[in-house]
Amino acid sequence: MTQTPDIRRPFSWQRFLRNVVFIVLAIAVYAYGWKVTRIDLKTLITDAGDIKPLVLDLLRPELFTREKQSIRLAVEYPVPCPPEFTPKPATYKGTVLEVKPACGPSNKVRLILRNGRPNTKALVRWHFPIGSDVVVAQARTDDQGNLDLVIARPKPDIGGDEGIHAAEVILEWEEGPVKISNTLRTVADKMVETIFLALMATTFGVIFALPVSFFGARNLMMTTPWGAVTYYVVRLVFNVLRSVETLIWAVIFIVWVGIGPFAGVLALTIHSIAALAKLYSEAIESIDPGPIEAITATGATRLQTIIYAVVPQVIPPFIAFTIYRWDINVRMSTVVGLVGGGGIGYILIQYINLLQYRKAAVAMWAIVIVVSLMDYLSGYVREKIV
Repeated sequence: MTQTPDIRRPFSWQRFLRNVVFIVLAIAVYAYGWKVTRIDLKTLITDAGDIKPLVLDLLRPELFTREKQSIRLAVEYPVPCPPEFTPKPATYKGTVLEVKPACGPSNKVRLILRNGRPNTKALVRWHFPIGSDVVVAQARTDDQGNLDLVIARPKPDIGGDEGIHAAEVILEWEEGPVKISNTLRTVADKMVETIFLALMATTFGVIFALPVSFFGARNLMMTTPWGAVTYYVVRLVFNVLRSVETLIWAVIFIVWVGIGPFAGVLALTIHSIAALAKLYSEAIESIDPGPIEAITATGATRLQTIIYAVVPQVIPPFIAFTIYRWDINVRMSTVVGLVGGGGIGYILIQYINLLQYRKAAVAMWAIVIVVSLMDYLSGYVREKIV
């Protein structure tokens, strides 16, 4: 009976201490990273309610709409509030808004709405003497169209507080036939612009990257001193162009040619040239050297060697990389639009800044659908061609 040899490694205190030191250092690094990034998992639970309105709006994109109707009632409110002051109620077609101030130190204001439209969204705005205003609350009327709300009187960010303020309640609702929203039409137009923005950037990127990539291939250029110098210079340019983010290029071109899709095309083109040229050159470096040696042995020139031995081998990966880059540019063009580079990102950031999340949801879902379709389409084309 043969015995199985003992292949266990002997215990080593040096290896054990090295592992302990590595674990301690890793714990220290992650503990410091936890502190620097201010990770607070408790807020994910305690503040979960704050994101609920945003999530609900994103899940209810404004695809269809009806005619918007509204009722606006405003009551003037002087500051400082005189003793025994009673503001004059505001009325409109039987709807009454009263403001009952508490002139004491609490600075609370009570708004009472009667005979309004039942179960209707109510927006409460506070107008300051300097002409500015701020939204202080959102609520809904009850089944009888009434609303009773207590708010804290806001303070203006600039200017004095004394003067005639106004508390305004706006009832908003929709009625009439359902129709396609203007938001959906705008998003569709901008989505088409985004697709063609990415297409033009990819096309220009291929035109410039294709010839340059041969100068960045080590197996083609490292055969002579001048070829080696060219190789290192070209690769350095590739790295520099890729190191600058597309958003930075977009800002540069926006200053140069102005806000719009042309700036986005130029920004994506620069990044596409660098990225595609690097991918193309790496594809050239990984080709089979056999055909090159065979063509060279026949006395072919360097250009003939590239045309007949290199190009046939790199066409399939070149096509795959180009389609993949178009897919990337469709996604990147939405980001470029955030800084004014045209496309759907331009209106998306406007909707977000205006807190119009249902409109932003239309743009968001349009991006998701188009990117998903592009992914399936690019995969199908790569499968058929490559």
